[in-house]
Amino acid sequence: MITNDKGIVELKHFILREICRLAWNDQLTPEETEKIPYQVSPGPKPQYRCCIYKEREIVRGRIRLAMGESPDPAHPTQNVVAVIPAACDDCPIQDYFVSDICRFCLGKACLNACKFGAIVPGDSKMRIDPVKCKSCGMCAKSCPFGAIIHQTRPCKKSCPVGAISYDEAGVCQIDESKCIHCGHCIHSCPFGAIGSKIFAVDVIRAIREGKKVIAMCAPATEGQFGKDIGMAAIRAALKKAGFADMVEVGLGGDMTAAYEALEWIEARKEGKIMTTSCCPAFISMLRHHYPTVYENNKSTTVSPMVAVSRYLKSQDPDCVTVFIGPCIAKKGETLNTLIKDTPDYALTYGEIVALLDSKGVEIEPVEEDYQESSVFGKCFAGSGGVASAVLEVMREMGEDTEGIRLTTCAGGEDCKRAMLLLKAGKLDTDFVEGMICPGGCVGGPSKHQAEALVLKARTELLAKADGRKILENLKNYPMDQFSMHRDGSMHEGESIFPKE
Repeated sequence: MITNDKGIVELKHFILREICRLAWNDQLTPEETEKIPYQVSPGPKPQYRCCIYKEREIVRGRIRLAMGESPDPAHPTQNVVAVIPAACDDCPIQDYFVSDICRFCLGKACLNACKFGAIVPGDSKMRIDPVKCKSCGMCAKSCPFGAIIHQTRPCKKSCPVGAISYDEAGVCQIDESKCIHCGHCIHSCPFGAIGSKIFAVDVIRAIREGKKVIAMCAPATEGQFGKDIGMAAIRAALKKAGFADMVEVGLGGDMTAAYEALEWIEARKEGKIMTTSCCPAFISMLRHHYPTVYENNKSTTVSPMVAVSRYLKSQDPDCVTVFIGPCIAKKGETLNTLIKDTPDYALTYGEIVALLDSKGVEIEPVEEDYQESSVFGKCFAGSGGVASAVLEVMREMGEDTEGIRLTTCAGGEDCKRAMLLLKAGKLDTDFVEGMICPGGCVGGPSKHQAEALVLKARTELLAKADGRKILENLKNYPMDQFSMHRDGSMHEGESIFPKE
């Protein structure tokens, strides 16, 4: 997992590994979990915060997250992304401050510009009273030396939808009505104060109860663990840990591309712009912030993750499906009541590695091969991959794709710009591919290593895949036995296969 602080990663991994170890051994009791804070911070001296008591309280918050609970029991939240209050108190509270560049000039334009009396002369430079400051920025604009600095806290700066604010004590607050579960704030916080609920314990319990637990690995998985670790190696490791099987979600990419192609063909006839549906953070952005676009322009096809889960459950209704990928928003998607028949759980790469470590399982190269999707399905993970797959299906269906205008958005700002233009009727395009993470899923917040390394390894792994066609591949699966629509409905007469 990649963050801006190796120490945070190591702490998260240790705590989750210990929680998973207790779950495997059926020892997940309050008495046992309470030993973990003392393992992390034995005392008498603190290791990374002001005192051992604060360190232990932060660990307790992480333990609750690791068990799928709210980190702050006094303020429970339904949101997947949540704040550990004890960890969030070392960022500067005020947005604006006066730097040493201040010349204490005679004109004092900053003082005259402030309408709230927040600017006052200090001993050698001007000073901003944080109690009175309203963060309007007029003082910074008026300073002729540029001496007043605007500093945005990392979590707020990373949030693409303005869901983060602060209480009177400066502790981060997440507005659940705005949050799209993208997870960008989690990995931007240098104190590890924001995390997501983890459902590894639920997965372990399902395995221990003898249930048929099937992992579903995201297309972004190839390359995450190096050029020698393909889907077959991941599958082998998961089976050693107790999973019944693993299916690559690239197969779901093929399924999603096929059914979105039907929608794109119809929308093109109607002159209607349509957006993709594979990125749950993008869909949440539409639902919370662009409701008219959500209602009128989004594809009704489910994401590849949901598609594979529905396929697996159509074959065995009692199986438990677990998505594994770089995405925090997939956790939110599994809990989304607006989508019928979602997967049971979603884990990130860091979380599955901790789970495997707790069982003493390593991911190692294997001799056998495994491929269940086309290369187009595998390439869903990169920006432009979804659109390429849908166009490929349209061509396989005999449709003319010449002249189709595409808008590919990768990153929150890209998506916002496109949606504002679409809402205003000024977006000159036919179809919009939306992904909240820069670079697509490969650049997701919980990727296992740096994106450049992942891409290099992916190139070698994808070069080994065969060139099967999407529709040809899907003929091997019972597509008529489950719905590919968000509401779970079966559309009579709908077929992705060209008429003979």
